[in-house]
Amino acid sequence: MMTKLIRIGTIYVPVLDVDFSAAWYEEKLGASVNYKDKEKAIVDLANVSVFLVKANRNQSANFKDNQGNECFSATFEVDGEEELVALHKDLREKEVKTGAIEDRGHPGRNFVFFDPDGNMFDVWSELSRNSQK
Repeated sequence: MMTKLIRIGTIYVPVLDVDFSAAWYEEKLGASVNYKDKEKAIVDLANVSVFLVKANRNQSANFKDNQGNECFSATFEVDGEEELVALHKDLREKEVKTGAIEDRGHPGRNFVFFDPDGNMFDVWSELSRNSQK
């Protein structure tokens, strides 16, 4: 029997100020801070451990595609478009930098948001097959 990868357990996000970022993730996104020292904080968010790792200025988890467009490295899911709209509104009310809700030509709609260090994340209104089980 072949062993399979079953989920992503941890993602690493570069941040400039660990204390500030941990508080931001907790206040703005509802994350729970499980550990924190001078070099990193571990927060639980959307059933994933997110390591906020102290990094140098101008670092982010973003990358550019072959056409020069800045891309996110993680997509969070919500259960339906109503939840997507409600989350988008909530983040805007908390003064989180967000993009517009978009129709990208596939099922569901999306929007992006940014943490204080410029790390871009995506939110999608559909649930992947595995999360529906």
